[in-house]
Amino acid sequence: MLLIKDVRKTWQDLTDEMGERGVNQLVAFLATSTRSDEPLTPSLRVDLFWHAFVQRTVHYVAFSRSLGVDYIHHVPDEDEGGSDPEAGRAAMALTTAAIRAAGFTIDAEFWPNEGAADCSQCHAGCTDSPVGGK
Repeated sequence: MLLIKDVRKTWQDLTDEMGERGVNQLVAFLATSTRSDEPLTPSLRVDLFWHAFVQRTVHYVAFSRSLGVDYIHHVPDEDEGGSDPEAGRAAMALTTAAIRAAGFTIDAEFWPNEGAADCSQCHAGCTDSPVGGK
């Protein structure tokens, strides 16, 4: 799969099996984000897959439209040095709870509040928005 190959450029030891799991977590995150009234935040690992997917614009737009939105915008947090770990934990907890509530399974290796995954690069990370920024 091209997306796994793309992510492997920055995550060299990514296995095919872990890559497939990452794609599944990305799909769960993006699908949930289109249904959520709150901005959701990906983990760093999920964000790697999102960045790679956004760059494949034809497939990304088609996927967004299949979820009933024109485009799921990737909105980086403006506070790059965000140093509030509590806010980061709260954002991850909100996101994983929303994904579960939408009927998806959380893979603990991809979410810092669930397992060993790295936290996002900032206190709340990047967020989603199907309508251009929340």
